[in-house]
Amino acid sequence: MRLLDETVGRIVAQDPASRAAAKSRLDRLTMPHWALGRLMDLAEDLAGMTRSLRPPVERKAVVVMAGDHGVASEGVSRYPQEVTRQMVCNFVNGGAGINALARLAGARVIVIDMGVAGGLEGLAAEGKILSRRIGPGTRNIALGPAMRREDAVRCVEAGIEAALELAPEIDVFATGDMGIANTTPSSAIVAALTGAPAAEVTGRGTGIDDECLRGKIAVVEKVLEVNRPDPKDPLDVLAKVGGFEIGGIAGLILGAASLRKPVLVDGFISTAGALIACHLAPRATDYMIAAHLSVEMGHRIALRRLGKKPLLDLDLRLGEGTGAALAMPIVEGAVRVLSEVATFEEAAVSGADK
Repeated sequence: MRLLDETVGRIVAQDPASRAAAKSRLDRLTMPHWALGRLMDLAEDLAGMTRSLRPPVERKAVVVMAGDHGVASEGVSRYPQEVTRQMVCNFVNGGAGINALARLAGARVIVIDMGVAGGLEGLAAEGKILSRRIGPGTRNIALGPAMRREDAVRCVEAGIEAALELAPEIDVFATGDMGIANTTPSSAIVAALTGAPAAEVTGRGTGIDDECLRGKIAVVEKVLEVNRPDPKDPLDVLAKVGGFEIGGIAGLILGAASLRKPVLVDGFISTAGALIACHLAPRATDYMIAAHLSVEMGHRIALRRLGKKPLLDLDLRLGEGTGAALAMPIVEGAVRVLSEVATFEEAAVSGADK
């Protein structure tokens, strides 16, 4: 746990002096006071994160963590487990939703195999994906723990390592996920860390019908009863009811926060990872930007626990980092407002009457 402990120790709050300087400039821009609302709030946040009145945000990447889940055997998804591996190949070939939206945003898509069943060694050997593989998917959490505690630490540290390795080339990180059945462990994580009932945090995932949803809720209830994750110990929660890619997302967030780089947190699965990161290092939330509000029931509850208001609400439920990619131009827009709009003094424009 040395890397995890060292990383958590490096995470500090946003810089108040930079926030104050940004607010002072934003207060004096040639527009009615705070007329661009939350865009200006975001600009102030970005200044505090990066310690700069010109926050660097040009180099962007969506880091898609991929892993499989033994709980898929419980019938909680409409799709078979092999779709995880097939979709990773689709990412590599540029044909997925995240590829299209990342191209629009001018962002790279980086795929990391955290534990996909069937293996992706060929793609890793060719340098088309990164391998931080823990194993061929987690165990069935309806029957017992997803992984060993040491594997939970390995997941998080693998995400940290990825952030540290990629950081010299990236200004803004975005989280993404791929893993059939991963809304089920995400629901269990959110229930465990917020105390919300399973029925309030379990949604339709891949579009399951009412009967399947009732069964999925029962599975999440069973998962929590069988494993009894300790809400005061985020690594225990991750080990008992989580997933390899969810731990990787938590680590990526922690790594980025330790480097004072913004992280766009995508949807429900990414936010479950963000909850793990927050419980490991509460200050990490200072570097999180909630990209959007998913239609998954538990997402709103998880965001509320993080104290985050999403930038977008478009009824998205794809994952992959798609909502985060869509939010990237908003981040760039906030920086443009802070750095390019003239103040009343600079433009020689009369200010409002007192």
